[in-house]
Amino acid sequence: MMKKLAVTTAVIAGFLAASLSASAQYKVDSSEVQAILEAADAAETPVVITLEQALKIGLSENVSVKVADMEIERTGFAKKGTYASLFPQIDASGSFQRTIKKQVMYMDFDMSALGGAMGGGAAGGEGAPEGGEGTTLPDGVQMPEGTPDAGASSNGGGFEVGRWNNFSAGLSASMPLVNAQLWQSLKISGLDVELAVEKARSSRLDMVTQVKNAFYSALMAKEAFDVYKQVYENAMQNLAETQKKYDFQKASEMELIRAKTTVANAIPNVYNAESSVILALWQLKAVLGVDLDMNLDVAGKLSDHAEQMLYDIKENEDVTLDRNTTMKQLAIQAEMLAETIKVQKYANIPSLAMMFNYSMNAMTNDFNFSEYRWTPYSVVGFSLSIPIFAGGKRYHQIRQAQNQYDQVQLQTLNTERQLKIAIRSNLATMETSMKSYYAAQDAVASAQKGYDITEASYKVGRSTLIELNDAQLALTQSRLAESQAILNFLTAKTQLEQTLGQDFIEE
Repeated sequence: MMKKLAVTTAVIAGFLAASLSASAQYKVDSSEVQAILEAADAAETPVVITLEQALKIGLSENVSVKVADMEIERTGFAKKGTYASLFPQIDASGSFQRTIKKQVMYMDFDMSALGGAMGGGAAGGEGAPEGGEGTTLPDGVQMPEGTPDAGASSNGGGFEVGRWNNFSAGLSASMPLVNAQLWQSLKISGLDVELAVEKARSSRLDMVTQVKNAFYSALMAKEAFDVYKQVYENAMQNLAETQKKYDFQKASEMELIRAKTTVANAIPNVYNAESSVILALWQLKAVLGVDLDMNLDVAGKLSDHAEQMLYDIKENEDVTLDRNTTMKQLAIQAEMLAETIKVQKYANIPSLAMMFNYSMNAMTNDFNFSEYRWTPYSVVGFSLSIPIFAGGKRYHQIRQAQNQYDQVQLQTLNTERQLKIAIRSNLATMETSMKSYYAAQDAVASAQKGYDITEASYKVGRSTLIELNDAQLALTQSRLAESQAILNFLTAKTQLEQTLGQDFIEE
């Protein structure tokens, strides 16, 4: 008998509403998480956790979630750094230079005239032109203090200028006034933060999916262990019953051997099932981000989650992808590329900045600081930059950004198709699992009844051990099939919720 409750898009949307309304209960209480982990780390017996507690631990300890949160913080810093570019940029500077070889200066007049100007040259004397009287400096020309005697110059008619030591210190400031590229970059920085937030949400969704699947798998492994353990116990009871019959010569030696063989065959299944439980718990701990040696166990049974199967699935139902994290990331990327195109276009617009510079300089031949004469210098003004020609660089950058934008658009269309296929596949799996579950329920009831009848008949000698083993096998298979159907449904439902952007934990 099929048990169904009609579901449509409204029901699927109800998943979202229920998820969001329940988000408050998923608030991470660090003290609660730490208490659980400390207890599990020190306890000799396993600390049993619920699915809700597992989700809280995952949100607190999962590495991927932590990295995603750090990425949000990083992009936030980057955004603030971009905004900081709007404010004045002030820098202080200082320098010391030691002259290795001084610069030689040459004048446009005969340097031999320096002799007459300095009183050291006469007609026919040293430093005077050959065959003539000493000349004087042109009107208005004054030689600096310390100018060497021209006649003593070894620089071929020139003289050295400058000092051996040169010091400078100053402040410079600049501030953009008109810069279209910078303002557009602010929008991109904001979108970059938004993209990081959506990626963090994606990490949480993925973490929730992994934790749920690992939790359900652990429950499945434990139930399989219980089934095989029960098979072993039944085999031991049947062996004891067969031994009694054999002792009273009511059973053949072959029956006794067959009973012992059944017990022997049941033991490896128990060991394998026990190993599967340990492995499933390790996988859960790995997803949670805790130590693998931590003594944790899962609470409940798969059948506790079977009530989620009480609705009908319409495979062709149109569902929305408005909250799908992949689609939202692609939309943000497209918007960023659209803004990038504008940035590249704005590179052709002139930019204007205001600047200020103040400096002090000193030159000396020694290190007697008390006698230094510092010369101040300051300037304020505007800087205008007008792009004219860049060899086609800006054009190709625009084309490159446009090409990337077109790629994202095509990728969005393809992703949307793939997501719709995934949704329909999950819905189909859920429907198949529901049918299998209800069929398995009937099979378990029938197999249990058949086993009980066969067991009672075997005790009075009306049934053989082979018939009893067949009944046991049928019961085992039906019980495992029932649990597997629940697991398949829960896995598909969890994947569907992730695709639709539902049932995630919001801080």
